[in-house]
Amino acid sequence: MKRKYISAKEVIDKYKISYSLFNYYTNMGLFKVEKRNGNVRLYDEREIKNKRAKISKLINAGYPLRIICRMLNSKL
Repeated sequence: MKRKYISAKEVIDKYKISYSLFNYYTNMGLFKVEKRNGNVRLYDEREIKNKRAKISKLINAGYPLRIICRMLNSKL
């Protein structure tokens, strides 16, 4: 199955999160930049969708971001 890539701007618009929050998550390692098109970061759309859902559930369950980052990255 061919991967579909999505830019940071598209992620922000689609999932209604701020650019600073998305950038923070990327810098923490929660979202991985798959490739670049010039100055535009591109992400795997399916991975963003799945991880975003997991992050929301874990935050709502009371987990801090540093623990969430460890939990999600240990599965890679």
